[in-house]
Amino acid sequence: MNPLIGHRKNQYTKSPLQEYPSGDKRFKILDATIKRYQYQQDALIEVLHEAQELFGYLKNDLLLYIAHSLKLPPSRVYGVATFYHLFSLAPKGVHSCVVCTGTACYVKGAADLLTAAEKYAKIHTGETTLDNQLSLLTARCLGACGIAPAVVFDEMVCGHQTPELVTEQIKGWLEHGSDGTTRNS
Repeated sequence: MNPLIGHRKNQYTKSPLQEYPSGDKRFKILDATIKRYQYQQDALIEVLHEAQELFGYLKNDLLLYIAHSLKLPPSRVYGVATFYHLFSLAPKGVHSCVVCTGTACYVKGAADLLTAAEKYAKIHTGETTLDNQLSLLTARCLGACGIAPAVVFDEMVCGHQTPELVTEQIKGWLEHGSDGTTRNS
């Protein structure tokens, strides 16, 4: 269920500043961004991007703040935030593993890579480990079909991956933290 739909209307009309400490400079920066776009509803993606840069992820009360500031229904803000892959509604891990699930990668075993990653990290796609070391994600296509199956480890595209290579990378991160990077190519 969408957490932003179904609340009483008076919750949307509260002053957003009541919910945040006045000393948080991130809100001043976000407000400046909203003002720079002249409170235009069409600037929603740019505002969401700035909010994510400032706060790390888009939590529900932040989405409500943006909806109120741009005079948009919260359902629209939530819909845009969940539609685009670049937005995150949960904190991200120190490391990220993005498995490509495009046609070429899928045919060459992306599902096995994802299963191995989920099993070893003990999380499902879209989740972050409890110690915040790893976020496991998928992408519809990385545009790296020639090296399928492909995985992005911390923004580094690695091709010709196997379940063993993916598990080795994740094992390094989870057992050794940031020092455990064993790049595969």
